[in-house]
Amino acid sequence: MDFMKLLRSFEEFLFEATSWLVFYPLTLWRVLTRPLETMAYSDAEQGDAEEGRYDDALTPPLFLLVTVVAMNLIAMAAHMPRPPGTGALQHAIFDSPQNAALFRALIFSLIPLVAAVILLRRQGVRLSRETLRPPFYAQCYLAAPCAVILIGGNIIFQRHDIPNVLGLGLMLVGIAWFLTAQTRWFASRLAIGPLKAAGLSVWALVLAMASLIAIIIPVALF
Repeated sequence: MDFMKLLRSFEEFLFEATSWLVFYPLTLWRVLTRPLETMAYSDAEQGDAEEGRYDDALTPPLFLLVTVVAMNLIAMAAHMPRPPGTGALQHAIFDSPQNAALFRALIFSLIPLVAAVILLRRQGVRLSRETLRPPFYAQCYLAAPCAVILIGGNIIFQRHDIPNVLGLGLMLVGIAWFLTAQTRWFASRLAIGPLKAAGLSVWALVLAMASLIAIIIPVALF
C-alpha cells in the first residue's frame, strides 16, 4: 500500500514537472502580450476550489520562482562573477546555486509585495494575509518579466563580448513595459486617472528598489 502511494506521488510529480514545459511558455506569452488579462485571471482563480486553481497556467509565485531559477542557471552558464563582498552571509547564499536562486526569488518578490500593499492601502482595505494574497499573486505575474529584464541586462553588462547598449536597451524596454502594465493595473483597480496611476507605479517601484537595497547591503557586509 505504501509503495503504491509512493508510486502515485511520483507519477503526480512527474506529470506536474513535465507539464511546466508546456504551461511555462504559455504563461509567459500571456503575461507579455496580455498582462492585465492575465492578472485578472489570477484574481478570478482565487475564488476557485484549491485543487482546480490555475489549471491552465503556472501559479504566479511558481511562475516567478521558475523564472528566477532559469535566469540563475543562465547566469551560471555565462560565468557571471559573484557579487563583490566577503561577508559570511554572502558566502552562505552565493556559494550555493540553490540558495542564490531562492535569495533572488525572495528579492524579486518585493516588487509584487510593495505594489499589493500600496493597492490595499489606497483602497482602504484592512491588511491581512487573505486580502494581500490576490493582488500579490497577480503582481507575481508582472515580477517574473522584471527578473528576466534585470538579470538578463546584468548578464549582458558583465559580458565583454556583447555591447552594453544591448543590455541597456533590454532594461529600458522592459521597464517601460512594466510601468505601462502597472499603471493600467492601478488605474483599473483604483478607478483613477493615468497620471496618478503612473505616479503610484513609479512610487511602488522606487519603494521596492529601496527595500531591495536595504536587504542587499547587510548581506554584502555580514
